[in-house]
Amino acid sequence: MTAQKLNLENSFKLYDEAQKLIPGGMAGIRRPYNFVPGEYPIFFEEAKGGKVKDADGNWYIDMLCAYGPIIIGHREKEIDKAVIEQINKKGFCMSLVQPVQNILAKKITEIIPCAEKVVFVKTGSDATTLATRIARGFAGKNKILRCGYHGWHDWCVEVKGGIPKKLYEDVFEFHYNDIDGLEKLAREHKDDLAAIIITPVGHPLAHPVEMPKKRYLETVKEIAKKYNAVLIFDEIRTGFRFSIGGAQKYFGVTPDLACFGKAMANGYEISMVCGKNEIMDVVTPPNKVFVSSTYFPNSTAMVAALKTIEIMERDNILDEVRRKGEIFSSKVEKYINKRGLPVQFSGRPLMPYITFNKDDKDMYKKYRTEFYTQLIRRGVFLQPYHHGYVCYRHKDKEIKHAADMVIESLEEVFK
Repeated sequence: MTAQKLNLENSFKLYDEAQKLIPGGMAGIRRPYNFVPGEYPIFFEEAKGGKVKDADGNWYIDMLCAYGPIIIGHREKEIDKAVIEQINKKGFCMSLVQPVQNILAKKITEIIPCAEKVVFVKTGSDATTLATRIARGFAGKNKILRCGYHGWHDWCVEVKGGIPKKLYEDVFEFHYNDIDGLEKLAREHKDDLAAIIITPVGHPLAHPVEMPKKRYLETVKEIAKKYNAVLIFDEIRTGFRFSIGGAQKYFGVTPDLACFGKAMANGYEISMVCGKNEIMDVVTPPNKVFVSSTYFPNSTAMVAALKTIEIMERDNILDEVRRKGEIFSSKVEKYINKRGLPVQFSGRPLMPYITFNKDDKDMYKKYRTEFYTQLIRRGVFLQPYHHGYVCYRHKDKEIKHAADMVIESLEEVFK
């Protein structure tokens, strides 16, 4: 079935204006080249539940969920009300911390296996950078072995422009599910190895999502212990999604430190590093490791996180998210397998991702562009180079419709 090109006139006008005011119009991964230029909206106007509306009035089933923070839904009344009450009745930005800090920290230590102490920050990059700093301060060593995307700070960003080599020369990358590669690196740098940081689920950009092979995470932990390195789980994406206690609880492997963000406050800006007392205490004065920010103690996001956790536990949110993810995944995966297409479906059921098998003629790039063109025209918002997400407010009929539109779009590509 032919799908018409969307009217995106206002998005394009806003983008032209933005480029005169902001380098690139907006930051990083939200720029048009990360989607299908000319086909995807560039500005969203509003969101509600499991849907978003662009600046031209087109509505979409939102299966990117703001790149992961939206775990319950957009504009959750209970959460927003709690935040507004905090602003109106108590305020949120002060010279000293507010008691809600302790309440949230106590809750975190109750639900996350590795959490004995907690430091709250704002972004995923804040958290992963602080975690490596804490690990180095504790271990008194310098080398970091990393696996996954850990943010935009100097030590880990993929694009190296503007960054002196000396700021990342002690950081070495290994591949997910490759124990031999990790063991080799750890052995090579054993005398100065401070930490191993890994995303417990593999999600490399533009590649299928990988689940850990049998005993993979356990073996990573054993290697860290063998070489006296701090094991850090980067749970910015998996935390509060695979389990309220993170992927560490879901897979039954407890790291020394962990980083959480995104879904922990349903869109409000907060992240954290949590972990074992003896390691976290290097931040305690007189401290080996310093951390401070004007905005880290702001209470609005802490209130949002507490309310998000309360709702998730009360309403069994993650059971429903997983159920809805299975509805979408089973339908799409069954179709792909039946048709025998050069397509891979990964991340089932929480991080669904549709990728195209590489070939010598680079046809997969054309398939990818055409597929995501057809999909956005059919009102489903996913990203060509990044896995998707499912949220609680996605209605069953929306999830089923999104799966149907994926199938219809694939039919159009391969007809």
